[in-house]
Amino acid sequence: MTFDDTAIDWLAGILAEAAQAEIMPRFRRLGDGDIRQKTSAADLVTEADVNAERLITARLRERYPSAMMVGEEACSENPALLDGLGDAELAFTIDPVDGTFNFASGVPLFGVMLAVVVRGETVAGIIHDPVGKDWLIAARGAGSHIRHAHGTLEKVHVAAPVPISQMTGAISWQYLDEPERSRLARNQTKALSQFAYRCAAHEYRLLASGHAHFIVYNKLMPWDHLPGVLIHQEAGGHAARIDGSAYLPSHVDGGLLVAPDQDSWQELRRELWAQ
Repeated sequence: MTFDDTAIDWLAGILAEAAQAEIMPRFRRLGDGDIRQKTSAADLVTEADVNAERLITARLRERYPSAMMVGEEACSENPALLDGLGDAELAFTIDPVDGTFNFASGVPLFGVMLAVVVRGETVAGIIHDPVGKDWLIAARGAGSHIRHAHGTLEKVHVAAPVPISQMTGAISWQYLDEPERSRLARNQTKALSQFAYRCAAHEYRLLASGHAHFIVYNKLMPWDHLPGVLIHQEAGGHAARIDGSAYLPSHVDGGLLVAPDQDSWQELRRELWAQ
């Protein structure tokens, strides 16, 4: 079965179903055996992540049996599942609990993210907030909207361009090597203020809805960024890898700079990486 954007409501419903059935019943109720480290004490997986991904994947397979499924937890067990994402006829990326560290700590800043990729192009992105019970949704060429819990649809737009001295932004420096790590941390002080949510779902929401200006990521896993980048672009923003090249579903490195427009992107690229 092929994908068309009339399925977005159905996809949004799956994310909400997973949140209601597998995520929220475990929030602030995780036992010691429900949380495990993956690569470090800051890189966690919980029973909510695993079970929510299983539910979402199963629902997707019922409707799209031949589609490629790229779930964060499945790829953690078998990285080869990432192979071919850029060439697949139809693929779905799944981040069952983005912001797992927050979730495991009892902090209500986490989300469920899904992207739809067709022949190497991200065509739809959804970010669901299980706490606020709403969705940030984009389809390529159709703009970005928040679908509120009470049913209304609100169009969102990125912040107006301003000089870096008036920007609010974030730099995910924990995945950077020296000396770039210290250089970016130092140069971030050129901005007005900073945020750090430890949750790409809410960071992209902040940017796409015009409440902040920029973010720098170094670690590029498709489930973390494909939904948010499309939502941000459809809200009028500009994102590219650090060398200026387009960010594609097949990319897992090269860094990412997300900004209100191309001119802002150029200013940030110059000022944040200044020696």
